[in-house]
Amino acid sequence: MTSSASPDPIGGAKPAETKADLEDLRHDVEDTASLAAERSKGLAAAARQQALSYVDDRKGEAARSVSDLAKSLRDSGKTFDDRPNIRAFFDSAAEGLDDLAGSIERRSLDDFYREAEAYARRSPVTVAVGAFAAGFLLSRFVKASGNTETGLSHGLRHDRYRA
Repeated sequence: MTSSASPDPIGGAKPAETKADLEDLRHDVEDTASLAAERSKGLAAAARQQALSYVDDRKGEAARSVSDLAKSLRDSGKTFDDRPNIRAFFDSAAEGLDDLAGSIERRSLDDFYREAEAYARRSPVTVAVGAFAAGFLLSRFVKASGNTETGLSHGLRHDRYRA
């Protein structure tokens, strides 16, 4: 064996070179991870901004819908001119809906979130019962929709095979 041969019998890199390569690799991985974290923060901020913009657009539509409902109530109440108590009920309901529409327009998504969170802290049982009821109704709706589709598809299959 000559003096230029590697001291490693397998012919691999020297331990100092391997350690330096591993150190370089570790730095590259750390740099890549920090770059990915920065980009993900930017992406998350952009997604949040887009979601807030979408909610603001829908918020305006919701406020207009509530306002239109208030107008319809007022118009319906006009048919009760001869009964002032009933007319007052319609007008009061319409006024409440107008207030709700204004509230929807003025408040931000964060305001709604804070209010919902405060309500949930004040009345957790009510929120739990409401969530259970909503889930139950949603499951009934989904189950009913599935049965209707299944029944139709089975009916079509039987008709196809009869012909």
